[in-house]
Amino acid sequence: MTDLRLEPLSATTIVAANSLTLKPGQEQYAQPVSHSMWESAVSQTTTWPRVVIDGDEVVGFIVGNFDAEADQEELRSCIWRLNVSGDVQGRGIGRFAVHALAAEARDRGFERLTVIFEQGDDGPEPFFTAIGFEVVGETPFGESFASITL
Repeated sequence: MTDLRLEPLSATTIVAANSLTLKPGQEQYAQPVSHSMWESAVSQTTTWPRVVIDGDEVVGFIVGNFDAEADQEELRSCIWRLNVSGDVQGRGIGRFAVHALAAEARDRGFERLTVIFEQGDDGPEPFFTAIGFEVVGETPFGESFASITL
């Protein structure tokens, strides 16, 4: 894992991104319920989908949303989705992707990055808190709302 880079999601990379497999037990956390409810509120012009590539292999996928005018504060500068292939988790790929998205948010003038996730034994909370996110609330659907100052 020495040659990590981000590329925009494309026709070339989408199949690999869709084929990423998580560790057993993580599938239930792949997309919080509120994301389904709020998808209609997110414009395709404000989303930032990227694949993480190691060498020539897609090993991760991250989607951010940058919309300073979004009605829901949680959606203004947020991580919408983060998937890292289960066989390479723990090697810095997720951290790399989140740091890149945070840099993009800073470059766009945002001062905070948020993420919404479900809590649970195999859930993503330990990852996000380890890289500096703090749980600051709960969505109407019972999911955790966490943020980090940029």
